Amino acid sequence: MPPIPVPRFDQFYRHAELTRLLQDYAASVPQLVQLRSLGKSFEGRDIWLLVLTNAATGADIDKPAFWVDGNIHAAELTASTACLYWLHTLVSGYDSSDPKDHGIRELLDSRVVYMVPRLNPDGAELALADQPRQIRSSTRPYPYDEPVVDGLTVQDVDGDGRMLSMRLPDPHGTWKKHAADARLMVPREPGEFGGEYFRVMPEGLLTDYDGLKISVNPDREGLDLNRNFPAHWRQEGEQQGAGPYPTSEPEVRAMVDFITAHPNIGAAVSFHTHSGAILRPSGVCKDDDITPEDLWMIQRLSDSGAKLTGYPAVSIWHDFKYHPKQVITGTQDWVYEHLGALFWTVEIWSPNKEAGITDYKWIEWYRDHPPEDDLKLLKWSDEQCGGLAHVDWYAFQHPQLGMVELGGWDRMNYWRNPPPNLREREAARFPAWLQQITLSLPKLEVLRTEVRALGDDTWRVRFAVANSGYLPAYVTHRARERKTVRGTVFNIHLTEGVSLVSGRERVVGAHLEGHAPKSSLQAFLPNRDITGDRAVVEWVVRGARGTAVALSATADRAGTVRCEVTLD
Repeated sequence: MPPIPVPRFDQFYRHAELTRLLQDYAASVPQLVQLRSLGKSFEGRDIWLLVLTNAATGADIDKPAFWVDGNIHAAELTASTACLYWLHTLVSGYDSSDPKDHGIRELLDSRVVYMVPRLNPDGAELALADQPRQIRSSTRPYPYDEPVVDGLTVQDVDGDGRMLSMRLPDPHGTWKKHAADARLMVPREPGEFGGEYFRVMPEGLLTDYDGLKISVNPDREGLDLNRNFPAHWRQEGEQQGAGPYPTSEPEVRAMVDFITAHPNIGAAVSFHTHSGAILRPSGVCKDDDITPEDLWMIQRLSDSGAKLTGYPAVSIWHDFKYHPKQVITGTQDWVYEHLGALFWTVEIWSPNKEAGITDYKWIEWYRDHPPEDDLKLLKWSDEQCGGLAHVDWYAFQHPQLGMVELGGWDRMNYWRNPPPNLREREAARFPAWLQQITLSLPKLEVLRTEVRALGDDTWRVRFAVANSGYLPAYVTHRARERKTVRGTVFNIHLTEGVSLVSGRERVVGAHLEGHAPKSSLQAFLPNRDITGDRAVVEWVVRGARGTAVALSATADRAGTVRCEVTLD
């Protein structure tokens, strides 16, 4: 077999290159990596799904599962890098004797990871084009498919592969040069007049320009795939980019179909950029309205994520709203609110922190921040990025506007994504936490089987199982409320010559607890259900001595176990 490939974490792969890389992984370690197509994108590209588990220890659908995806948003390419980094960590660490890889073998032997490194291949391909465009998500025109008749269309006008800003002098302009560094544009003060002022706008071309009015056109491709999920879906007037109806887009529908067909998925992480934060549920309600037991567990695992990654873990509702009066929904609300699985969004990369800006509040910082922060960022660009993060303004003869200057922040390569030399460092933050969550998933195990003779051809068969995982078999109380999980389902598989005297062929038993400590007064009061992680069922059957009888048990999110007993 070919050697395990080693990705380049300092570069972003185009679709054909990414396809070859994933195929190479599947070819080099077929016992650990299966490559499947989740479905086709709007433009017909495969949405690649990796199934990561040791096939020799059982089928993936029979094991507790963790879902991870990246790059649902077109230009958030480091999200794909983070998936590839964990892929390489798992595959290269399976046979490793290095103590830091402890647990990888257990993870791949007992659990399964479903990984989609790039959920939105069309948008990523556009962002990586020779003359890129940085749309939000899919390349499908939405909500209208009409040619531009006026306004400014954002694009790379000078063909340098970057999309910067344009500035031009105007006494009525909003912006002025900073007194300490003329490269930096800062807002005019209230009541200020008599200085040199500018209008600043995105780099682009104008259609039907009358010499006076300029408005920036929205992207013709106005979809946001993260708003197309079923939970709390709302129309365009309430949630921009949501699509004509839930799961209308093939990328989202492929993900939703797969996850609903795989009830073994108990937890998930979706990688995005940027802010340098772990976002936890809920996006639709305050903490007081979340089922308390779920909130306590989410907070516990989120705090662990903060310690292991160095990223703060914050509530979407309380800390990460685009607008204080606006509710936005997406993957996290569908996975937790509808399905009752654990979910986190990870926003990779914080240029603010790189520049030494530590006292800031994610979204609020973009609304308003002191110019001193911009000076710190400019210094970071000069000293750490070779002056490329903030491009010095340079003259350009614009076909409609005449002489303008191009420059400002290169948002694609230094703001939405880390510079090449820092991408691996950011991606390396996550494997330990992802591994911890995956190994915390519930896991069904056979505890004991018993066969006792009740007569010459009559037998009592007992079958006991246990959840050896940290989390309960149902994972969250929301899952039980939504009835998306059942208790442990026991089956006795009767063969010819064996009949059932008492009991049912299929028995739906109890929900099994995990070994996580109870986040309640149980810390001070005795736990009434000492063996809540165990369940047992018994049947009386009639059959000849020496006959084999197959048994199985399934807890949706804890997996399936099978065994065979002999009537003896």
